[in-house]
Amino acid sequence: ELLEKRRWIGTEHFALCFALARLTPGTNLLAFCTGVGWVLRRVPGGIAALLAASIPCSIILLVVTALLQPAQHNPWGQTLLRGAVAAAIAISARTAFTIVRPYFKGAARLRVGGIAAGAFGLNMGIGLSPIEILAIAALLGAALPTGPR
Repeated sequence: ELLEKRRWIGTEHFALCFALARLTPGTNLLAFCTGVGWVLRRVPGGIAALLAASIPCSIILLVVTALLQPAQHNPWGQTLLRGAVAAAIAISARTAFTIVRPYFKGAARLRVGGIAAGAFGLNMGIGLSPIEILAIAALLGAALPTGPR
């Protein structure tokens, strides 16, 4: 949409915004929108893009939370909430697999599986936060050889 249809930014700026957004922790989409806004209109554009990307979602979340609050004490509501949590977990797992898929080939499968199991164990077993797990992964990634590609 930005590159081909509207031609608002060039490939280089798109790639830069995308790469920088991938480096930021948290919501990469907000970082990407802010980067594109900054490219188009500098600081005011970045602020406008950030607000345009975050305020509607926040309002929807507040409304849904308010509507589901009474459901916490209703057996049917609890069932619906459990289903929503299961769906969110499935979506997160699918997204994680999509990200990992290019690296999940041949002998690297064992390594990727070990890293995933280790991260899961550190979070669920020991209670480390995702940021702490990412820091440990970064240190291990810097220390371990990558091997042939």
